[in-house]
Amino acid sequence: MITSDEIKRRLWDGANELRGSMDASRYKDYMLGLMFYKFLSDKTIDTFKMTSGMKQNTEEEIIQAYHESYKQYGDQLVKMISDVLGYYVLPQHLYQTWISDIRSGEFEVQKVTDSLNHFERTIAVTGDSDDFKGLFAGSALDLTDTALGSNLNERNKNIKELVLLFADLNMVALQKGDVLGDAYEYLIGQFAMESGKKAGEFYTPSQVSEVMAQIVAKTKSIRSIYDPTVGSGSLLLTVSNYLTDDEKKSLAYYGQEKNTATYNLTRMNLLLHGVRPEKMNINNGDTLAEDWPEDPQRPNEGVQFDAVVMNPPYSVKNWNRSNLKVSDPRFEIAGVLPPDSKGDYAFLLHGLFHLGQQGTMAIVLPHGVLFRGGAEGEIRKRLLEKNYIDAIIGLPDKLFTNTGIPVTVLILKKDRPLGDPVLMIDASKTFVKEGKQNVLQEKDIAKIVDTYTMRNEEAGYSHLATREEIIENEYNLNIPRYIESITEEIPQDVDAHLYGGIPYANIADLKVLQETVPTIIEQALKEVRPSYVELTETMDEITKKVLNDDHVVQKSKAVEQQLKAYTDKYWELLKTINDVNAITEIRDAMLVDIKELLLGFNHIDEYDGYQIIAEIWKDKLNEDAEIIASSDFYTAGRSRVPFMVTKGSGKTKREEQDGWVGSIVSNDLIKKHLFAEEVTAIEEKEARLPEVETELTELVEAAKVEESDEEVALSEALNDKEDAFTIGAIRLLLKEAEKGSTDYTLLKKAEDLLNEKTTLNREVKKLNQELKEATEARIETLTDEEIDDLMHEKWFGSLVPKIMRLIENPLTEELAVLEQLQARYSDTLSTLEEDSKQLEQELEEMMQQLVVTES
Repeated sequence: MITSDEIKRRLWDGANELRGSMDASRYKDYMLGLMFYKFLSDKTIDTFKMTSGMKQNTEEEIIQAYHESYKQYGDQLVKMISDVLGYYVLPQHLYQTWISDIRSGEFEVQKVTDSLNHFERTIAVTGDSDDFKGLFAGSALDLTDTALGSNLNERNKNIKELVLLFADLNMVALQKGDVLGDAYEYLIGQFAMESGKKAGEFYTPSQVSEVMAQIVAKTKSIRSIYDPTVGSGSLLLTVSNYLTDDEKKSLAYYGQEKNTATYNLTRMNLLLHGVRPEKMNINNGDTLAEDWPEDPQRPNEGVQFDAVVMNPPYSVKNWNRSNLKVSDPRFEIAGVLPPDSKGDYAFLLHGLFHLGQQGTMAIVLPHGVLFRGGAEGEIRKRLLEKNYIDAIIGLPDKLFTNTGIPVTVLILKKDRPLGDPVLMIDASKTFVKEGKQNVLQEKDIAKIVDTYTMRNEEAGYSHLATREEIIENEYNLNIPRYIESITEEIPQDVDAHLYGGIPYANIADLKVLQETVPTIIEQALKEVRPSYVELTETMDEITKKVLNDDHVVQKSKAVEQQLKAYTDKYWELLKTINDVNAITEIRDAMLVDIKELLLGFNHIDEYDGYQIIAEIWKDKLNEDAEIIASSDFYTAGRSRVPFMVTKGSGKTKREEQDGWVGSIVSNDLIKKHLFAEEVTAIEEKEARLPEVETELTELVEAAKVEESDEEVALSEALNDKEDAFTIGAIRLLLKEAEKGSTDYTLLKKAEDLLNEKTTLNREVKKLNQELKEATEARIETLTDEEIDDLMHEKWFGSLVPKIMRLIENPLTEELAVLEQLQARYSDTLSTLEEDSKQLEQELEEMMQQLVVTES
């Protein structure tokens, strides 16, 4: 079985290999467009198969039957398919026909163009769903573009390779479990990262989408959702991921997109994710220039939605080219038009206008909207007075590929209770770097969403700003005005520097140590004068006592015991998973449960535990769970797949099989546990090799000590690096050297070492090959018990040690602070004076010696 991760890797690797120098933002239109046409073709074949009762036949047989049935029934057949799907693809225009032409040597680019054009014409003529109209029209899929090749032959070759990239993917089968939609979304994200500044036209980074979607999905009932700057549709789809199956079925998707190519991308993306055509209403238009959607019966009210999500273009200049007035119903609430130089509030007001009374809106904008004055200040004041702003979330800079500026997510509601404070969250410092970008980890997203849901206040992170505070700040919502950054730097104490001792106030601030091991800390201190202490034990002694304290040990045991119950529960669930659609539910439950488990213990960061589980899923469980769900645990455990390697480069680049790997049981784990003796034997021989190299190097150095002609020849022979040390040259010198001489002894030693090195390399290579073959063969004969042991270690082997470190980390961090304080105040004024006198005395003695020497 091919997993979703394998599909993603294969498609993206193929995209990189095929696109050459073409700009990623352009190539995506070709690749994603043809991928979608393959989906349309597969759906047509699948519908014909189901209606003609050919469920057991091969694809080749079904396609042949489709050709013959079309000859016999013509329009009657395609109407039947169209009634089911809302479209159809004729037999001669199927994607599979292109593949057949490629394999028979009859492929022409014009056939692809003709197929796409025919699909457009049939949609236009039949008047079927608007959701399929114009998908392949215009310049987005211009197969004559010289970027695809400077001449017809080159374009033919490149397009053939792109067509073959999807040849063996059954898009209908992949749509189940949302594998197809996920792969499509993944490619959009990868193209966005490659596109740089152009990515803003079609993509919102997944971690930003997650924050917005998870918050919006908390709305009591979502029957409709709207994105006025819809891009690729990722925000709409991310919100739907957090709804129940029943809610998804009835959800109406609305979106508007100005860029035609991106508008097409949106529709493809929604359809590939299984959204029914009648449930999607996507418009190609300018959101600010003309209001959409409109209710002709209520032109001044606007169509209302339960959820509105937006990632509009930032600070658009000259946005009001249509010369809109403040009387426009969308802007009436503000009493003033946003400045023409910045369109941020124009987009916000448009979204707010379409938000239902019990709905939730999330919009991501540049930080400037929180504090800029003028008309924007007036709009902000009006929104606050109306009590519409529910929360402000400050995010890090460099999250987006198209801008390095920090952004903020604003959450708006129309039904907030009067007097409710505005929740401020400063998540701008919680991220990791990945290349040039900053990325929110899963734990960062979880903490933001939890803080919003529970409306928690945390020093340095979140604050509930009252109406009085906001008025006092003149409606300026700049986050640092409400949340003061916590500095980890401990202020210097002048008295401590002058007279020694650690300020006791600094010791008292070590909250984790004071609450966990107060007795150990007190016993390690001695007062040197009021409010100042010194350590009576070394830091190593204190650290050892702290980490071995009974309270710490008992806490570790309690956590470990609960972790065992946790892993036992999910071990059984994961082993017996039989439905791909259940994977997300199990993953989410594991993440929630680890948080709840760790919340029961003081001084353990539950979000660090959350991240550990998230990474286990990312690195191991996602793929394994898919494989298990498609067969069963023990069958998957004994199955193996070819291990493919890339060889050659350029035109000779090719994929070749290099053995086998376990589908879910890793070869390395099999070697470690079932071939431990063989692994040890290889490691011992490998460990000897650098020792031999060292001894040979020492011989070279010994030979260099002598300078006679014979010794120089010996040194040159030993130092011949063309083929490491050349044993042939050594043997020639041995024939000429006198037995018993120094030269002979050195050369003989070199010969022995070179022979040993050759033997070791040969044996290591042979043993590694035998171990590789034995491991690959062993996969298929693993017992159930062996599979249990190996898979339990793979999934949960690192969990307990990592969680145990979460217990120790707060303690060791504060012990490091204690050590820093000790070092900081160890040199007092008196010790510095003594050191200075000592240095002066030593200098005077040196000067006297110099005087004596000169005389």
